[in-house]
Amino acid sequence: MVFTTAVNFIRARGPDEFWRKRKIFKIAAAFQGRKRNCYSIAIRYVHRALVYATKGRQLKKADMANLWETRVTAGCEEHGLPYADFREGLTKSNILLNRKTLADLACYEPHSFKALTNIAKQASVEGIAGLAKAPPLSGVRNRSNLK
Repeated sequence: MVFTTAVNFIRARGPDEFWRKRKIFKIAAAFQGRKRNCYSIAIRYVHRALVYATKGRQLKKADMANLWETRVTAGCEEHGLPYADFREGLTKSNILLNRKTLADLACYEPHSFKALTNIAKQASVEGIAGLAKAPPLSGVRNRSNLK
């Protein structure tokens, strides 16, 4: 484009404005009414929706962590061991599993979780030395036992 004056050059926004607005309108496509069609209104609601989406992702992470901790706590109480003692016993016996894995074991692998609670009990009562002397736990299932 050739502009004869600087005023026309400043006023012409060109394709950049089209694509910037298009990006906003694509996000606002699910909205209703003027929130969807009017740029000045749509941009406000799109920014608000993006803030909600960010907060929602953070809340989802917190909710899942809370759910995992609840499941592990319930599994520990089922076997008569407080959650704090369970985590301490696992740490002492050098078993480093995160909350998600422990929650999955508590829900879907109760025998394996029971073995973990037994290990944690031994570690919290007798310490590391007691684990070395203890006989192997009965009832522990792994892939070699499934055949």
